[in-house]
Amino acid sequence: MSQQRSPAYDILFKDVWFSYNNSFVLRQVSFSVPPKEFLVIIGPNGGGKTTLLKLILGLCVPRRGEVRLFDGLEPRQALHLMGYVPQNTNFNLDFPVRVLDVVLMGRLRGIKCFYTKEDKEMAYEALKTMGMNEYASAMMSELSQGQRQRVLIARALTSQPKILLLDEPTANVDIEAQKILYDKLRELNEKITVVLVSHDMTVITSYATAVACVNGTVYYHDSNEITPEMLQMAYGSCPVEIVAHGIPHRVLSKHKGERDA
Repeated sequence: MSQQRSPAYDILFKDVWFSYNNSFVLRQVSFSVPPKEFLVIIGPNGGGKTTLLKLILGLCVPRRGEVRLFDGLEPRQALHLMGYVPQNTNFNLDFPVRVLDVVLMGRLRGIKCFYTKEDKEMAYEALKTMGMNEYASAMMSELSQGQRQRVLIARALTSQPKILLLDEPTANVDIEAQKILYDKLRELNEKITVVLVSHDMTVITSYATAVACVNGTVYYHDSNEITPEMLQMAYGSCPVEIVAHGIPHRVLSKHKGERDA
C-alpha cells in the first residue's frame, strides 16, 4: 500500500504582478512556502504585505503570473482550507455579543443560517485551543484586547484550516498578551502553516522559521535570521531600529552624515 505523498508546497507565487488602478504594488513575486512553515512577513507600510495575504486568499487576482496552493489549487478553490484574521478588526464594544457567538461565525457557509451540534463542538474546541474556553459565555466587551484577538483566531480555526493567515494580530496588545498569543501560534504551527504579518522583529528570532521581506516585491528567506541586508531590501536605505529587552538596537547603517544623538 503506497503512502500518500506530502505536498511540496502550501503556497506558491510564480512571477506575480499586481496593481491597483494601474499602479503596481507587487512585481515579479516568486517564492514557495512548504507545509508547516511559520512565515513572518515584514516591510514598510504600503509595501504590499496585506495585498500579499489577499492574493493568497483569492480576494485579489494577479495582473500577471499565478498563485497556487497545496500543489495546484487556485486560491478560491482552497478557501475552506484557510483561516484568516484581518488587520484592525474593531468590535463595537457596546454591542452585546458573546464570545461563543463570535467564534461560531467562523462556521457559517453559503446560505446556511443555523448552527449544528458539530458547529458548536468545533467552536468550543477552537476556544480550548486558544485557551479561551472558560470565556465562552462572556461578553466580548468584558475581554482585554489580547483576549479578543485570541477569540478571533479561534473563529478562524473553526474551519480546521491548513493555513492560518494573520495581519498584525498583536497591534495594540500588551507584551505579556503578545507572548501568550505567539506561544499559541507556535503550538498551532506544529500542525498547520502560519503566515503572520508583523512589525515586531522579536517574533522572527523567537518563533519564525522563514521571513518574507515585502517592499514592492518579495525577498524570501528560509530561516529566521535577521540581517542588515534583509532589512535593507524590505525598508530601503532608511536606518531601522528594533527594541529588544528594552534596549534599542540599530540594525541598518546610518545615512551619510548622520550623527549619534
